[in-house]
Amino acid sequence: MKETLEKLFELLYSHFGSQHWWPGETELEIIVGAVLTQNTAWKNVEKAIENLKRAGKLDLSTLYLTNESELAELIRPSGFFKLKAIRLKNLIDFLFRAGGIDALKEKDFYGLREMLLRIKGIGPETADSILLYALGKPVFVVDAYTRRILKRVGLIEKEKVSYAEIQQLFMKNLPLDVQLYNEYHALLVKLGKTYCTKRNPNCVSCPALSICNFGKEIARVR
Repeated sequence: MKETLEKLFELLYSHFGSQHWWPGETELEIIVGAVLTQNTAWKNVEKAIENLKRAGKLDLSTLYLTNESELAELIRPSGFFKLKAIRLKNLIDFLFRAGGIDALKEKDFYGLREMLLRIKGIGPETADSILLYALGKPVFVVDAYTRRILKRVGLIEKEKVSYAEIQQLFMKNLPLDVQLYNEYHALLVKLGKTYCTKRNPNCVSCPALSICNFGKEIARVR
């Protein structure tokens, strides 16, 4: 397991290079983006964030004072905007009452993760994205790309593997390192969008072909 995870990272990094993730000029922008990206493409998130910037809303105190309906209109391009406005307000209220982003960075990782998960509308992937990319905590983010790639490579076999189980594959076999987790997750997203797509994956040209059970089978058939 450890060797395969390390090899996968080496193959992807050698092919794609550093991804410079997560997109965002500030920690608050990253946090907002983590909520808005739920069930939508990033290009839609960018439009919503640009609306917030133009309105002068990408500031914790300003967002805290912004009402839900106004916020919903500003983030409309991200889809499910009314629901996301509620979730974002819940998160912003938590950040504001906790003393801001810098105050959260000083908190114990496990306690902080539990606090984030208690916020209505914040699930494990969103919480971990905030922890890793905005707060600099060493936690691996698992998404649909991660699950798909690990299944095809052969690192997970069960049809229904929990988020926590997949996360622990990385965190038990790799160093607890923020930069490594940041880069690895970004590379998996890149692979999932370019070669290891949900439909019609380009296995023959995939940089991970040498260690991928699914890819080898597809290449053999073709």
